[in-house]
Amino acid sequence: MKQRRSNYLTAALALVAGFVVVPVDCALSEGQKVRPPAVAGAFYPADPKALAKMVDEFLARASVEKTTAPVLAVISPHAGYEYSGQVAAHSYALLKGHKIERVVVIAPCHVDTFSFSSVYDGDAYATPLGNIPVDKEFAQRLAALNPLIKLSGRGHGEVAGRGEHALEVQLPFLQRVLGPFQLVPIVMGDLNYGLSRALGASLAKLMQGTNTLIVASSDLSHFHPYEEAVALDRKTLNAVEEWDYFNMSHNFERRIWEACGGGPIVAAMIAAERLGANRAKILKYANSGDVTSEKGRVVGYGAVALVAEKGTAGQKTPQFSLRQREKDELLKIAKKSVELAVKERTLYKCAAPGIASLEQDRGAFVTLKKKGELRGCIGYIAPAKALYLTVRDVAAAAAVEDPRFEPVMPSELGDLEYEISVLSPLRRVTDVKQIQVGRHGLVVNKGNYEGLLLPQVPVEQRWDRMTFLEQTCVKAGLPANAWKDEETDIFSFTALVFGEHKLTELSAPEEPPYQEPRERQGQRGPGFPRP
Repeated sequence: MKQRRSNYLTAALALVAGFVVVPVDCALSEGQKVRPPAVAGAFYPADPKALAKMVDEFLARASVEKTTAPVLAVISPHAGYEYSGQVAAHSYALLKGHKIERVVVIAPCHVDTFSFSSVYDGDAYATPLGNIPVDKEFAQRLAALNPLIKLSGRGHGEVAGRGEHALEVQLPFLQRVLGPFQLVPIVMGDLNYGLSRALGASLAKLMQGTNTLIVASSDLSHFHPYEEAVALDRKTLNAVEEWDYFNMSHNFERRIWEACGGGPIVAAMIAAERLGANRAKILKYANSGDVTSEKGRVVGYGAVALVAEKGTAGQKTPQFSLRQREKDELLKIAKKSVELAVKERTLYKCAAPGIASLEQDRGAFVTLKKKGELRGCIGYIAPAKALYLTVRDVAAAAAVEDPRFEPVMPSELGDLEYEISVLSPLRRVTDVKQIQVGRHGLVVNKGNYEGLLLPQVPVEQRWDRMTFLEQTCVKAGLPANAWKDEETDIFSFTALVFGEHKLTELSAPEEPPYQEPRERQGQRGPGFPRP
């Protein structure tokens, strides 16, 4: 028995080859293409009665607050049922009583890599509980909307004797909760933002006015010690709650945060948002260490629902604030970091300040001025590091890496003025009338083009809302009217801005540059790390 459990753990958690393939009568009619179960007997029971009993018991034990609000998408884990099944059940228990006719399941690919989203080109997916017909008409229409979406068997079949499990393990839960439904099975070959956006925006177009659910299949962090995993997973779930899928996607791509189904999560959030979802509800979190006594290397699991609640503008993000002593500590770190960067070309090795607010992951910019004129400004949008480390890094970079200026000289240190801008999460702008000059900063993204302007810039430049929008597009390297393009995303944020000014008479500075994408362009500064 102990050996059997060890084998199961290897198959279900480490995701290695050697899955048990159980023969099932998959024929709908002669000549039809049916994808057989690949992990029955490894990730979940192969016997239909045992499988139904296990799923039903998970669902019965799942305690969720019922909602009458439309559930547009859920996030569900995909490890072996022994480990993640109880967490997954929380996503599916919420669906009881909801009318759902079609389910789009979006999964990552663990067995292959490719540069598109693969919509299954067959007729059905099979599990031990029976065949689920593919909505071929919907699949064809979806693939026609964007070249990054293709009808294909890629990612759905076996590779070197190994079949993809992440989509398959969601299906028995859906079968037990919903009864008959049509399936749109999608496997994403990559997790980059462009691919997620293409899929999410296309799904939103086709799902309007239909009883369709999206399931994003994803585990969270992999193989960290228990406490470390909990802390890392909380960052991802916080970003989901704050609906900051843009920064979350970039942190997944850079492997700062972890979710093997990061692409499906982002695609589901983009689609759900465009369909009216305004709140992410965390239903359950646990990891494999909560099931076994093995806490040295665990895998994280989260169940989340994306819902459209009436009478609310969405999930409220708590207002971030700092006390004066916390601001003073950040300014002290910024100054020391600049001094070491300028004098010794070394990075300040500052100890954790022991202040909770400064040890939260936050995006931030540091602006340096000399006699009221801009001398350097660099920052991170994404909450990639603890705030005090972000300030340390970008302060040094602003002094010696801003490409518009020569590096700060030691003789200038006494004349520098420091301003720190701590950024809120990003939220997509759905109506440009939402943008408030003086309150909001903007990020414009279209493909590989990206630009940012801080909230203080339009005030200093005396711009109105339209000029602010246009100048942010120009900053991204796009035409001024690019904000009107449906392929352009506009995100807003607020900033907590504070600093010390040695001069009382300040002239309007140049607009602060957005330097953070340099890593994506393959450029690195002289010795200063990027998140």
